[in-house]
Amino acid sequence: MARQSITLTSPNDQWLQAQVESDEYGSKSEVVNDLIRQARRRQEATESLRSALIAGENSGISN
Repeated sequence: MARQSITLTSPNDQWLQAQVESDEYGSKSEVVNDLIRQARRRQEATESLRSALIAGENSGISN
């Protein structure tokens, strides 16, 4: 896995720490990776919907 160094604002760092302390995640890295996975799924869903809408528009007017 690639290692990254990021700087967080204090409120974001506190939120990440609270997620770890809730025992839902084992580390801040797990929280960040989960957030990225969620964002990627949303982006893929949006792109899929956009493609379907474009295909519908390009199919012409139905009778």
